[in-house]
Amino acid sequence: MKSFQEINQDNNTLLIVDSLNLAFRYKHSGATDFAEDYLRTVNSLKKSYKASHVIIACDQGSSTYRKALYPEYKQNRKDKQAEQTDAENAAFELFFEDFLATLEHIKTNTNYPVIKFQGVEADDIAAYIVSKKKTLPFDEIWLVSSDKDWDLLIQPKVSRFSYVTRKEVTHENWENHYEWSQEEYISIKCLMGDTGDNIFGVPSVGPKRATSLVKEFGSTWDIIANIPLSGKYKYIQELNKCKDQLVVNYQLMDLVTHCEEAVGTENCKTIDEILEKYINE
Repeated sequence: MKSFQEINQDNNTLLIVDSLNLAFRYKHSGATDFAEDYLRTVNSLKKSYKASHVIIACDQGSSTYRKALYPEYKQNRKDKQAEQTDAENAAFELFFEDFLATLEHIKTNTNYPVIKFQGVEADDIAAYIVSKKKTLPFDEIWLVSSDKDWDLLIQPKVSRFSYVTRKEVTHENWENHYEWSQEEYISIKCLMGDTGDNIFGVPSVGPKRATSLVKEFGSTWDIIANIPLSGKYKYIQELNKCKDQLVVNYQLMDLVTHCEEAVGTENCKTIDEILEKYINE
């Protein structure tokens, strides 16, 4: 059995794939029976990034952790799904059957761990693994997802590749993608909210105002501590009403701080066991 330190030091990069996110490229193109092409894509990325190990991170239902904090979490997606036609529902069911078959194809034909837990999302699995980076034998971690939420995980030697934009976001090129620093990103998100996840931000606060607020007052926790803020502008008045919402937004959106809570204690132990077994193969 190899120890973590005995992994080939010339080829010790981990690739974490946001499995459903990558699969949506097939849904959007109308492709079916895509298991083999999906695996070829993963293997191509593995080769491109000279990765020694690959982990397939999966969503399995909405986050139990976030739903407990905020029952309306992703409710907009359920409402939209309820409005779909029978044909649209049938097409999605077919896509999801193909996606599940793809995961089974990966399990059968590779040693890549396919990690999923009921009520846990792929970004939390990725966040937990990244949080363990110092204890793992990988010099670099590459995240494969078009979800910009995963940029919260970026740090030196942890980067993201989007298969949609074909762009890389790294610690070194961060300023080419954003007008705020990595440390400010979570505060910007908390102030703006996330319409895709049905998380409401401060009314009338978009990227520019959120950035301005963070530059002037500090993190969202600093802003929360100083509410009520003085000012006649409407967005300041709205901000003063949002103290409780901002606290919840941090708990919902801060992948780094709350990954263990979001994944769950027992599931974290399982991930640790999966990693140790996989690395020592």
